[in-house]
Amino acid sequence: MQEKARRKNILSRHRYLLTGILCLFGMVLLCAQDKKPATKTSQQEQSDTLRPPTGPQEKKKTRVDLLYADEAVADKELRPDVQVLIGSVKLRHDSMYMFCDSALIYEKINSVEAFGNVHMEQGDTLFIYGDYLYYDGMSQLAMLRENVRLINRTTELTTDSLNYDRLYNLGYYFDGGTLTDEENVLTSEWGEYSPATKLAIFNHDVKLVNPKFVLTSDTLKYSTESKIATILGPSDIVSEENHIYSERGWYNTTTEQAELLDRSVLTNQGKRLTGDSLFYDRQLGYGEAFHHVQMNDTVNKNMLTGDYCFYNERTGSALATDRAVAVDYSQGDSLFVHGDTLRMITFDLDTDSMYRELRIYHKVRAYRTDIQAVCDSLVYNSKDSCMTMYTDPILWSGSQQLLGEEVKVYMNDSTIDWAHIINQALAIEKKDTLHYNQVAGKEMKAYFREGEMRQIDVNGNVLVIYYPTEERDSSLIMMNYSEAPFLRMLLKNRKLEQGSFIGKTTGTAYPMSQIPADKYRLPAFAWFDYIRPRNKQDIFNWRSKRAGEELKKSDRKPAASPRNMHIKRSNNKK
Repeated sequence: MQEKARRKNILSRHRYLLTGILCLFGMVLLCAQDKKPATKTSQQEQSDTLRPPTGPQEKKKTRVDLLYADEAVADKELRPDVQVLIGSVKLRHDSMYMFCDSALIYEKINSVEAFGNVHMEQGDTLFIYGDYLYYDGMSQLAMLRENVRLINRTTELTTDSLNYDRLYNLGYYFDGGTLTDEENVLTSEWGEYSPATKLAIFNHDVKLVNPKFVLTSDTLKYSTESKIATILGPSDIVSEENHIYSERGWYNTTTEQAELLDRSVLTNQGKRLTGDSLFYDRQLGYGEAFHHVQMNDTVNKNMLTGDYCFYNERTGSALATDRAVAVDYSQGDSLFVHGDTLRMITFDLDTDSMYRELRIYHKVRAYRTDIQAVCDSLVYNSKDSCMTMYTDPILWSGSQQLLGEEVKVYMNDSTIDWAHIINQALAIEKKDTLHYNQVAGKEMKAYFREGEMRQIDVNGNVLVIYYPTEERDSSLIMMNYSEAPFLRMLLKNRKLEQGSFIGKTTGTAYPMSQIPADKYRLPAFAWFDYIRPRNKQDIFNWRSKRAGEELKKSDRKPAASPRNMHIKRSNNKK
């Protein structure tokens, strides 16, 4: 008797509960039978990528069957199409099994409501758990609420609101959820997962957490099988070493390789690598960029540009080709240097002795508003802050031109400290189309202060043509021709202030009207203004010297500077 009374009390409680629920869902279910297809939202259109292109396979409508319940009650008069099931309920619809503590079966519309410890099984790979389930056997749509878990092999999706479409084999949530597999944990406000394709799509506040990095995004597609995340919107991938920004591409969370499009950006220790497309391998530590590439070093204020760039963060090496340009913007006025290939090599990385070499070859052309240069190849070594120009190097500044077999420029805090022109050194200053100041020697050293040339030393077989000028109107007074072993010139405001010859000196002064025709030019004279870069775009236009004007390399070593010589100096110190 006690057992019968207990069951009666349980049944009464369920009846009150179920009667209220029936009133609420009755109208919804009746409307569901006659509803027209709704217009797809943008999220639903995007979710179609997870569904078979031909739609679900039409299946013969089958009944939701009751396999077991501790107790079943039906009131044919009040609710003729409803069964009330209590205790250890087990149901089946086709290959899907459903378990719960209690349930209502709506026979007319072939649907089920399940309460308490809800559990769905399909085959041996898909399991869904929750506190509440409404299952529409006509559309084969399961709606689960509260403490929902979908488990598909090693993938688990947790949420409080999940709809699972059996026709499309697709589950989706819309009020926040988490998907977890062996490698990653993904969270978002909206998402869907297909057990058949192992693909998931996430929208709004997407976050992928991996032990080595964190990916945040607006829209993301993810494969639990390949572990590849496909970026479909603005995304950031952050690790201890670097930061990646991309709006389109893919990232393999297992191999840590990425292919990124649409001007993606890779940032590492103050360096930003940008390109129309990027390839990055985090494990090997290198990145490649293609088309309109820019690698910007914001710490040292320089960058490499080109249509192809390679950077290895582990070795500190970089390579740029295809309209490659090195840009130094540390002095405000940027210096642009172009060559067929730009290569950066780092030595003694991660030590106190670390230094870098920038190698540019071939057909080097450089432009800045105050200085221009050309040569075949160039090397800059940060260890001694020396830039060496090889094979027919020429430098211009204003109306002045310097050249030799080899030029070394020593820097101090990104400004020129002094320059060394080795073998067949020639300095020319253009006064007009006929008259040029000229100095030639075996070697030449130019010293700078605050960016201006203040002293020039010329050593070995020095030849000079010089035109003194009137201070009032800068008209030419005469021409001085001199020969000496050594010459020192002191300059101020780019003008000769004082000159001193050392050793045996010979010279001749010619009035302007009596200069012999063969004295206007030194034997080594050559004015290469026709190959001078005119602007930063002109650095891409290589122009060779005219035939016969190339320097023939000598075997002479630079002559030693004279010692213990008394040289008259001006009051201005170097």
